[in-house]
Amino acid sequence: MARLSRAEAQRRNRARVLAAARDEFTERGFRDAKIDNIAERAELTRGAVYSNFPGKRALYFAVLAEEVEMTPVESHAQPGGTPAEALGAFARAWVARLPLATEDERSAARLGRDLVPEISADERTRLPFAQLLRLNAILLGLALERLPARRRAADRRRVRVAETVLSTLYGASQLADAAPGFVEPFTVVRACEQLADLDLDDEWAPAHLPYVPPARPTDERWAPPPVTDAVRGESVPLDGDAVVAVLGLHRLAAVEEAVRAAPAGAEVTAVLVTGAPDELAPLARLVVAEFRACLRPAFPPSAWPRLRVVHDESGAVAASAGVPVVSDATETAIRVRAGRIVARADGYGACHAAATAAGR
Repeated sequence: MARLSRAEAQRRNRARVLAAARDEFTERGFRDAKIDNIAERAELTRGAVYSNFPGKRALYFAVLAEEVEMTPVESHAQPGGTPAEALGAFARAWVARLPLATEDERSAARLGRDLVPEISADERTRLPFAQLLRLNAILLGLALERLPARRRAADRRRVRVAETVLSTLYGASQLADAAPGFVEPFTVVRACEQLADLDLDDEWAPAHLPYVPPARPTDERWAPPPVTDAVRGESVPLDGDAVVAVLGLHRLAAVEEAVRAAPAGAEVTAVLVTGAPDELAPLARLVVAEFRACLRPAFPPSAWPRLRVVHDESGAVAASAGVPVVSDATETAIRVRAGRIVARADGYGACHAAATAAGR
């Protein structure tokens, strides 16, 4: 048998750890799971587990992310042609994953029951999680805005409705575990459908925009590595007419400034980076993948949001954009034309500045 390379051995060991951890978390729950048990199940040492993951929580996030990413997206659902229909389909896809009241406490369907409590227990995860939900609300709101309006102005922002829908669905998820049998899935779906016509006076007017300094004109080569859009699940080019926002997990909501300000035809991409990739990158992958699993069967491709999301765990895309060191507070945006970076901006307001830059 040919000897495995170091990289191949690392990938194999990581896969064994993830499989063993999934079994351990399913049987014991997050709090009672033990690293020693996971190592034994994987037939590896405790040190081998820690060489792949810094701790139990990072491993838990990675298991949940892989679980969602490996689940096929529902292909038989009928996408909605109106906001109400699309939200109903989105909610149906969401509640279909909830555990039934009759399921065993340690069934595979309850694997993620400790996610939100574990996030709530640590400030280092609460803010990134909140920003990831805001990103999902922006994506959902943008999708709703691309469907035919019925009782609203055609140019009305729909992000607040999206936030309300996600609040309803996350609440249903928590109650499905905390109070088995209380959540009535069909009622949740109908409620989300009714939210489509809710008027929340949602206007786009960020207070700080009048004070944003303009982007700096430049002329730099732009050669990003190949990337995959986490929403569409496909490779996408970044070298056309585009705004690329490199955002730490504390600054994700800022990407809406680029979306609202970018000229027609310009692609907008949010590149997600973090100063703690071993733990927070799997959390980001998980939250976006859960959203994608519900969005794609619920909305026709023509209504998918005008915003691409790229996970940059290695920082390679950020480095190609001139951001060699990243943190969760990073906010840098560049304007790209014909394979060249023609403008860049950093700090608060960078997304708006780059999107409105004329360049050279």
